[in-house]
Amino acid sequence: MSSHGVSLLSGGMDSAAVTAMARGRCDSLTALTFRYGQTHAREVDAAREIAADLGIAHRIVDISFLGEVAWYSALTSPERFPVPRGRAGDEIGFGVPITYVPLRNTIFLALGAALVESEALSAIETGGEDPAATDAVVFLAPNAIDYSGYPDCRPEFFRGATETINMGSKLATEHGVRIRVETPIIEMTKAQIVRAAVDLGVRLEATWSCYRGGEAPCGQCESCALRARGFAEAGLPDPAVGA
Repeated sequence: MSSHGVSLLSGGMDSAAVTAMARGRCDSLTALTFRYGQTHAREVDAAREIAADLGIAHRIVDISFLGEVAWYSALTSPERFPVPRGRAGDEIGFGVPITYVPLRNTIFLALGAALVESEALSAIETGGEDPAATDAVVFLAPNAIDYSGYPDCRPEFFRGATETINMGSKLATEHGVRIRVETPIIEMTKAQIVRAAVDLGVRLEATWSCYRGGEAPCGQCESCALRARGFAEAGLPDPAVGA
């Protein structure tokens, strides 16, 4: 079996852990990072460093036009919508916050699937690879347990999106190779993700989860709060704090 994989790597702890998991599951793995008009490039720099640490191919694709259409978000239009800070822990995960980027995961998943389909089709149609021995996988790092309440992080979203992608895929309809979508941490707590990342040897001080840029995480946004909770529940210090 020849396994072609694409792992969406944002530069955060969750996607770094998933990419480290994917490395051991694919013959050929590419980490894919997007510049999508987010408020800072700090996470893109982190993704570059993580991919180098893991020794895998890395592609950074500029889709900054996304901010022009998915503008109703604090992550793409911070001048209109400030990033919420200091929400109580029991408020996180209830309601969809302004940090949600409209259909971001739908778009990211489609682009990741397009890349892995291109690689698999090339291997089959120009490289003579046997479709029966071909596997194509997109890895993503959504989480539906300790998360901000985004609707495109739920298992049911990924089940439906996977069917849609394969209905429109040449790889699936002509060669019988279904594109698989793997979300290995979707039902893990943040503490479990922290422990998994440590076990996989992810250099967590290189990861960036904060919604803001700068030299150090703000410690006040929801992403920072969820990360801090995960390390606290795992009983481990966060090496990125004060790094």
